[in-house]
Amino acid sequence: MENTAGERISTGVSGLDRIISGGLLPERAYLVRGGPGSGKTTLGMQFLTAEPGEPALFVTMGEHVEQLQADAKRQGFDLSDIEFLDLTPARGETTELEGYDLMAPSEAESNPIGERIGEIFNAQRPRRVFIDSLSHLSYLAPDAFQYRKQVMALLRYLTRQGATVLSAAEIIAEPAEADELQFLADGIIDLSWRGERRVLSVTKYRGSGYVGGVHTVRLNGRGMNCYPRLEPGEHRRIHQRDELATGVSELDRLLNGGLTKGTVTVISGPTGVGKTTLGMQFLRSAAERGERSVLYTFEENDQTLRCRAESTGLDFGELEHEDRFAVRPIEPLRYSADEFGELLRVEVERNGARMVMIDSLSGFRLSVMGDDMVQRILALCRYLTNMGVTVLVVNEVASIAGDNVQVTEQGISFLADTVLMLRYLEFNGELHKAIGVLKKRTGNFEKTLREFRITEQGISVDAPLTRLRGILRGFPEFVEHPVDSKGS
Repeated sequence: MENTAGERISTGVSGLDRIISGGLLPERAYLVRGGPGSGKTTLGMQFLTAEPGEPALFVTMGEHVEQLQADAKRQGFDLSDIEFLDLTPARGETTELEGYDLMAPSEAESNPIGERIGEIFNAQRPRRVFIDSLSHLSYLAPDAFQYRKQVMALLRYLTRQGATVLSAAEIIAEPAEADELQFLADGIIDLSWRGERRVLSVTKYRGSGYVGGVHTVRLNGRGMNCYPRLEPGEHRRIHQRDELATGVSELDRLLNGGLTKGTVTVISGPTGVGKTTLGMQFLRSAAERGERSVLYTFEENDQTLRCRAESTGLDFGELEHEDRFAVRPIEPLRYSADEFGELLRVEVERNGARMVMIDSLSGFRLSVMGDDMVQRILALCRYLTNMGVTVLVVNEVASIAGDNVQVTEQGISFLADTVLMLRYLEFNGELHKAIGVLKKRTGNFEKTLREFRITEQGISVDAPLTRLRGILRGFPEFVEHPVDSKGS
């Protein structure tokens, strides 16, 4: 059977297909490795049932057919059309190790097992074969040479018959066995655990590119889901760098016109200073222009956010009804960074989101679970800006006042095109708030600090605080004769 140019065989897991450039190359042999409970058999079942009605063969060397069928039914797989070849030892049977041949040198002659495989292929010509697992052959072969010979003969026979083969192997196998298998396979998929989460990585793929690195995997009642990590360079959309008004005239003046479309803005400040409310003002203004805006909150539920918005004159009810605004609560201990990235892709590529707010980096860090947080947020922001999405990132700093002024405590200020800083200040025995722009790569901006207020009517940005000095320390001093920006 000749391969069709460009043809791919789906693994049955859409996320995995994306990682391996669309699927498996046909008539080749692939290895899925992992420890007990990592999902090897689940992936195999999904592979066999990916194309209903297509002839498929399940070769089991460990579990009996009845047990496999019962497990498949619990996961929602219909294996009624799948042909099984049960090579597990019969109960009470003792298998002689010496002289064991799975496939004779002629590959399907003068061998009861070889004849059974040959009969199946003569009758049905399965296009998909799953072997669970090749590790069991190592227990039957007298030495590594015979093991390699048996595996090579089996895989060669199956692929020459036009089948695409996926074989499972225990990752706890002996090093010699592992070396043999990885040389024989055309591709290797590793399943493992990272902390409390399952992950997947492709470590070999002959004849095709693939997305490297570690990707999140979840098993549920419907089988396996895979969430590829974002590769920003693969996504791009042409867009114009327009200035987007914020809806607050003095804030627009501070920003010299507003935020630039398709850029990243970091809103930095201590707890309770108004970072989220300021971000919601930007989202509301964008939604009123007809640009779908989405708030991802890692710290508050949607009801709390809506109540806060209503109390500050930012009612999103009508905008939500018209599908121009959405709140997406994210439980950081539930979603990995890969899963969050997939949510973003769906929102941008299917729902047309044009402004996205991530609230906040502290919550996002919990989703990363040991990975490099800076690398992950950088990938997300690069993907979004490549797609023409305007990004707001809320960052909380620990210090409320003092000489040590920090923009971020995560080391992510370099990824921001614009940095808005909110600070507390104490003056005449009262607590006030100030706002200023520290950076705007895409244009000029006002260098002053202004008083920032949140009222029942919304956000208010007052005149520049030109008569105060030491605002960033939190304890400003009044000066009688301020010096303007020209030094006069």
